Amino acid sequence: MLWILLIILLLFLLFSLITFFVVEHKSRRVIAPLKPDHHLYQDSEKFLASDLEEWSIRTQDGLKLYAWYLPAEVKTEKTVIVADGYHSIRARFAAYGWLFHQLGYNVLIPAYRASAEAAGHFIGFGWLDRDDYLRWMNQLIEQDSSVKVAMFGVSMGAASAMMVSGESLPKQVKCFIADCGYDNLWNEIAFKAKHDFHLPAFPLVHLLSFWSKIFASYDYKEASAVKQLEKNTRPFLFIHGEKDVFVPTEMVHRNFAATSAQKELLLIENAGHAIAYETAPEIYREKVKDFLKKYL
Repeated sequence: MLWILLIILLLFLLFSLITFFVVEHKSRRVIAPLKPDHHLYQDSEKFLASDLEEWSIRTQDGLKLYAWYLPAEVKTEKTVIVADGYHSIRARFAAYGWLFHQLGYNVLIPAYRASAEAAGHFIGFGWLDRDDYLRWMNQLIEQDSSVKVAMFGVSMGAASAMMVSGESLPKQVKCFIADCGYDNLWNEIAFKAKHDFHLPAFPLVHLLSFWSKIFASYDYKEASAVKQLEKNTRPFLFIHGEKDVFVPTEMVHRNFAATSAQKELLLIENAGHAIAYETAPEIYREKVKDFLKKYL
């Protein structure tokens, strides 16, 4: 009987290790690109057809990462960094780049570490990425010390923005926008395990976090937007779809409550995960426009 229990235990450990690599290891699988009938397709194509500059940085652990940079039509010192989501590539978020370009800002869209188009072995879920985005901010400052920077992110990119916000930031970083970001990685993985696969958090999420600590050097509770927001001093706009069942809407309320800085909240009725902009483009655009006009 004991050997049967040991086999079951070993099989579960193997299952958790495989699951960890599926979730966190670099993958070539990406979210499908926008189709011609998509609401944001034309905006995406306009951005991709622009004269994009290719920038690069070297990360703390030696990775070379790249970004697209599009200067504004009219010269400005104001730049928006766009952070994309889990299993996305830069092209999938090009429409957001065009949004900010139309609003008159320079736009920088980096490829996040371990994405399909970037170096790295393990996805950082915002926690490893926070230092990478700080380096992008510093590169903007090196190019022009008078620059004013805002950071915008969707889903995992929103988590990255929130996690960056708790770091010691240059004075040139003025504000943040987080669209449908999770409160911490532990809660998000536990929610997905239960919602999608009807699996309890214990012991699966504990083991996934354990493997992450071994292979990627961070655990899931460490990757907390809430804890970083508690240290944040910059204005924040939080956006979330009211029908989000990937990152549950309740998480935006915890994120909103976590920071004592100036903050605003936009909930989009009938919007699922990461589709707030396409669901209500005029409302979304006007809110983002007003927020950036006020704080950037």
